[in-house]
Amino acid sequence: MVRAGLDKEIVVRAAISIADSEGLASLSIAKLAAVLGVKAPSLYNHILSLDMVKDDLTRQGMLLLLDITRDAMAGVEARKALEALGHAQRNFARDHPGLWAGAQMPVAGWSKATQKVANVYIGLVLAVLRGYGITDDAAIHSARVIRASLKGFIDLELGGGFGYPEDVDVSFDTLLKNLDSGLRMRKKI
Repeated sequence: MVRAGLDKEIVVRAAISIADSEGLASLSIAKLAAVLGVKAPSLYNHILSLDMVKDDLTRQGMLLLLDITRDAMAGVEARKALEALGHAQRNFARDHPGLWAGAQMPVAGWSKATQKVANVYIGLVLAVLRGYGITDDAAIHSARVIRASLKGFIDLELGGGFGYPEDVDVSFDTLLKNLDSGLRMRKKI
């Protein structure tokens, strides 16, 4: 029997809440069922699998991150766009750590809808790189460097990995300045 008022959207919202408050790794069918006040098997009346829920969570995270990043980057290019991208991602991760983790998952096995959103987000990063005059294969390599740098810093920060008392905001700004310098040099290669 399907519980009245419970649907896929409610299940995904519960999953997002769990991921943001307890971490994406804590998301399970049993945890979802407990939060929703149902028995675990009855969730399958609304979802196909936990992976389907994670796919939806990933897509929702990417859509929100895309909106926030687009707004931050509006009307700027090159270094200002890179800074807007970096700060938007960092703020998003602080506000939504579970959605951040979901947005970082590989999307190759997810739905076409999620892959499409990922491609739109990649297009946004490539637009930043066009502001530096970086295109084609060089843009893909540079996009990977940006992603690895920002994700690494943000994940370390979220995990409490910066123990020295120096201001982490200054460190983040230093990261962005170093990325900017590297991208400017990359254009000359």
